[in-house]
Amino acid sequence: MKMITYSNFGKKIVLLAFLIFTSVGIFAQEEEEATQSALSFSGSVDAYYRTTFGEAGVSTTSNDTSFANQTGFALGMANLVGSYETGSAGVVVDLVFGPRGTEATFNNDVLNGIINQAYVYWNVSEKTTLTIGRFNTFLGYEVIAPQANFNYSVSHLFSNGPFSHMGIKADFALSDDISLMLGVMNPWDTNDITGTGEYSFGGQLGFYGQYLNLYYDSGENDGLGFEIDYTGGFDLSDSFFFGINAAYNTNSFTDTGFYGAAIYPQLAASDAFSLGLRGEYFVATEEGFEDEPVTALTLTGSFTKDNLIIKPEIRLDSWGNDNEPIIDNNGNATNSLSSFAIAAIYSF
Repeated sequence: MKMITYSNFGKKIVLLAFLIFTSVGIFAQEEEEATQSALSFSGSVDAYYRTTFGEAGVSTTSNDTSFANQTGFALGMANLVGSYETGSAGVVVDLVFGPRGTEATFNNDVLNGIINQAYVYWNVSEKTTLTIGRFNTFLGYEVIAPQANFNYSVSHLFSNGPFSHMGIKADFALSDDISLMLGVMNPWDTNDITGTGEYSFGGQLGFYGQYLNLYYDSGENDGLGFEIDYTGGFDLSDSFFFGINAAYNTNSFTDTGFYGAAIYPQLAASDAFSLGLRGEYFVATEEGFEDEPVTALTLTGSFTKDNLIIKPEIRLDSWGNDNEPIIDNNGNATNSLSSFAIAAIYSF
């Protein structure tokens, strides 16, 4: 039997301690790396300069589109998105600061102009995801984040539809090219609570890159009513894309609504520069009043350098049926508004 001397015993204790601390360090490093890979941040900052031609750009009605309506130099918004995922569940918090963010969250009574999205999700399976919280709308071709749109200003269709929803939705990947979404939400753009006990319902069917969207609430309490919306597009070549958006809305409670369509042809001239046109026809309706049609043409260039996007843009809005919602520099009413803007967007 071999005797263990004090010196040998001490060496073994030191060696054992070294192995324990090394193992703990490796485990902590692996856990830290796993946490770092689960936690991610992204965002953007945008600003612009805008001027009008011949008109002061002062609207006498609610015909302005959302965002980028200021003249001179103006801030769009600062956007910070954080996400964290462990296993099959995760959380997303999307914060916005600045005029664009304030407009996008106009009914957020909890933190007005700050919380754009805040939701948790659970990947129930590879083909099913549940989401609950505040999330951006599934209706329409355009979105709030400027770097995700080709045009810097937004359409009348986007401005008149909902921006976000508060509720729960389920996304189903029926196949690689077919998807289905079903949701129950608070009505319209109510982002905190529904004080009336009323809810809205939404659905989306995706089919090979084309999406049919449905939304319904009663129309009461500033509700939207019923809207059907088609969003899609086609790659006609490696450098030419043709996008389409069409929508119809009716509110039987207020006897108001709208309908319209927009096309988005976009040409990639090089890896760094693209040119796109948005052609839109939009009509606001109200029972007992004449329809308010508007035709809007927006030509936008997009120059990309690393994470920076420069977007020069020319836009012309023209109202029909003798509507004159714009006041010109001489104080006279006019039915057209032409403008030029150049925006800088940095995303990370």
